[in-house]
Amino acid sequence: MTIATITLSREGQIVIPKEIRDKLHWGAGQELIIDITESGVLLRSKPAERKLRLEDLRGFMKYDGSPVSTEKLCQPVEYAGNWDDPEQPNR
Repeated sequence: MTIATITLSREGQIVIPKEIRDKLHWGAGQELIIDITESGVLLRSKPAERKLRLEDLRGFMKYDGSPVSTEKLCQPVEYAGNWDDPEQPNR
């Protein structure tokens, strides 16, 4: 356990010693959360934002048509047409 004594500035700021910042991997711009506890304060890093998983996107795109069977969805798609024709939409 690393212990350090720090001093509060007139502006209410503190400097976290480099040894502690290095140990916690805190760099410039690190967002911290300060909690008041019964014995004082608890300073901890703000958790990183959670990245979306595929399951989180379920229902993202709405489909208003009739249901499509899984078999039909899994059928290969035939790409016929002239890919160089600018009149063909979505090419």
